[in-house]
Amino acid sequence: MDPASRPAVVIDNGTGYTKMGFAGNVEPCFSQPTVVAVNESFLNQSRTSSKSNWSSQYSAGVMADLDFFIGDEALVKSRSSNTYNLTYPIKHGQIYNWDAMERYWQQCIFNYLRCDPEDHYFLLTESPLTAPETREYTGEIMFETFNVPGLYIAVNSVLALAAGYTTSKCEMTGVVVDVGDGATHIVPVADGYVIGSSIKSIPIAGKDVTLFIQQLMRERGEKIPLEDSFEVARKVKEMFCYTCSDIVKEFNKHDKEPGKYIKHWRGIRPKTGAPYSCDIGYERFLGPEVFFSPEIYSSDFTTPLPVVIDKCIQSAPIDTRRALYKNIVLSGGSTMFKDFHRRLQRDLKKIVDARVLASDTRVGGGIKSQPVEVNVVSHPIQRFAVWFGGSVLASTPEFFAACHTKAEYEEYGASICRTNPVFKGMY
Repeated sequence: MDPASRPAVVIDNGTGYTKMGFAGNVEPCFSQPTVVAVNESFLNQSRTSSKSNWSSQYSAGVMADLDFFIGDEALVKSRSSNTYNLTYPIKHGQIYNWDAMERYWQQCIFNYLRCDPEDHYFLLTESPLTAPETREYTGEIMFETFNVPGLYIAVNSVLALAAGYTTSKCEMTGVVVDVGDGATHIVPVADGYVIGSSIKSIPIAGKDVTLFIQQLMRERGEKIPLEDSFEVARKVKEMFCYTCSDIVKEFNKHDKEPGKYIKHWRGIRPKTGAPYSCDIGYERFLGPEVFFSPEIYSSDFTTPLPVVIDKCIQSAPIDTRRALYKNIVLSGGSTMFKDFHRRLQRDLKKIVDARVLASDTRVGGGIKSQPVEVNVVSHPIQRFAVWFGGSVLASTPEFFAACHTKAEYEEYGASICRTNPVFKGMY
């Protein structure tokens, strides 16, 4: 049976979570943490065994290749056993550990999706600032190890825009604000092409929000077990955090009615099994505030997210700017905070209106500028926007023609994956 007649496999590898499933579905089949647990004891055994005893060395190497877990299973194994070491193959949106990444893909395909990679075309995602060499390595692993018939490596920001295909009018011009677990990218796209020179990246993402919440709870003296504190902070972020319109008013609200705003967290100590509880107060709104007032978290980077988005659009070609302001699309799990899009739209509108007013004053009131429409688009699937965009793209008939095929790879080598068509812009 022709692989093009089967649905393509869509895998969106993120720093924190990997979403995987088949094209044509609305949601991914699995969403797993991007982490691998490897059994170190076999690796050490293969190193320490004498050279003469090659058979035990070989079997230890084979076992090391087989004995590993990914995702939630990996986290459970590392907690229950000291022999498993956790490895995070992706940091800040880039793949750092290729051995672990190959193992991760192996489990995704055979254990979770349970499909034969030779029978399906594959769509993988990459960060907008990925080096061409990384695309080569990815192509090499996919074609050599998994023998896939065809591969397409898509830029996640373009897929987030493509997720809007479901609406009556699909707008392929817009700014994608992709706030993941390990990286935040602001990517302007015009007619489906990335404006590469205007891409902005900021060093504050979901993991920083978690670390800030963890720090606030530790400083307040909450009795959370040390080995559990990061996980508790992450769950507090996902369950209780929201974006406020005015930080001073929010402090007053919490002080006046603590019973209404303070939440309680109950957990069980992993080692002793004894229950514990802690209060969740100001960190509910101070966590997401990191994006709008970064100076409260770190003095290294102090430019708020709305200012960075404005700079990004202002550095784009002048004839695209109005269209970019009109379609600012949110993507990634860290944009899911309640009222995040409203706060972002309000702050951006303030910056844009102040610029228009200054321009009118400078001209002297003779010519009135047209007001600039600022619109931040929020939709319920923005957590899976990149994966869903990939699912939509891989369902179109043109997808199979755009893929790099096994035959092309065998003729030209991994260099076919170096270039990405979405960067071949119109300008």
